[in-house]
Amino acid sequence: MKRTLFIIMASMLSATLMAQPAKRRTVPTDATSVKKQGVTQAVDRAALMFPTSAPMPEDVAWRRDVYRQLDLTQDKNATLYYPVQPVGKQCNLFTYLFRLMLTGRVNAYEYKITGVESFDAADKVDVKTFLFNNSIYYEEENGKYNVADADVPSAQVKRYYIKESTYLDQRTGTTHSKVLAICPIMLEGGEFGDDVVTARPLFWMRYDDIAPYLSKLPVMASDLNNVSNMTADDYFTLNRYDGKIYKTNNLQGKVITDYCKTDSAIVKEQKRIEKELTDFEKHLWGHTEARDSLDSLQLAEGDKVVKKAKVKATKPAAEAAVSEKSSQSADAKKEEKSSSAANARVSTRRQRR
Repeated sequence: MKRTLFIIMASMLSATLMAQPAKRRTVPTDATSVKKQGVTQAVDRAALMFPTSAPMPEDVAWRRDVYRQLDLTQDKNATLYYPVQPVGKQCNLFTYLFRLMLTGRVNAYEYKITGVESFDAADKVDVKTFLFNNSIYYEEENGKYNVADADVPSAQVKRYYIKESTYLDQRTGTTHSKVLAICPIMLEGGEFGDDVVTARPLFWMRYDDIAPYLSKLPVMASDLNNVSNMTADDYFTLNRYDGKIYKTNNLQGKVITDYCKTDSAIVKEQKRIEKELTDFEKHLWGHTEARDSLDSLQLAEGDKVVKKAKVKATKPAAEAAVSEKSSQSADAKKEEKSSSAANARVSTRRQRR
């Protein structure tokens, strides 16, 4: 009996062990590599410990992609440029992106002449080739590249291209604007008054790849408050930047300058596109302007009713005041008559004497 019971328990234990699921994916402690879309990419702890905003759904009902150019000399974008050289733990955006590319944590992709970003493995930037083409001094040791802070050309990167998508999330019924890609632009020349400044885009980076790291990069949000209470990811997520539209995703792939030949026409077209984006969100749930006009009419009618009530309430008081004034004037007239009569009697008496 004991032997039979022992055999049954052993068989149940073996069945339980065989039914155990496969070993779950272990969370990498430091940097490890995973295979994503056929490309081996490095996964850092930042991508796991600092989750960012939810990605844009693929089945959105409406979406509009625009390309903007950020000028870092403007006040709203200056927080991405300063400090030019790292000061302690603070550094500007390009220095941070350059370090991520140099260490292989984030992949950078070639900027093509067409201006259309491509995140295929064939378009991945080779770090050594990039350093050589941009005349950046480096030291190589055990397959790793070391670049001093003074040799990083962060002072020349004064512009950025960003790809921004405005979309409608039909699940929540709300519109959102999300940055999809970013490209630093290096300005060459312009050291003397007669030199021509040439803008040279360097590479594209997928924003979802750099977002976990940008959540650890503090930036200063105001000139009045010098506390770094915002991260670079917050800066882009909250759309604190100010950039002019230079291209939209259209069927012909045209840039605004291709069909707008004058500066005034370019500005007019940029304003038209901006109005399209704001009007979609404004009129998403109906014509708000019509409702506002009706509300204003109702308010105006209410004001008229209140004014009429005030007029009615003030009429008795006004009539009382008028009657009081008239009575006072009548009394005054009586007093004047009596005083004049008295004076007349006195004068006649004096004449009789």
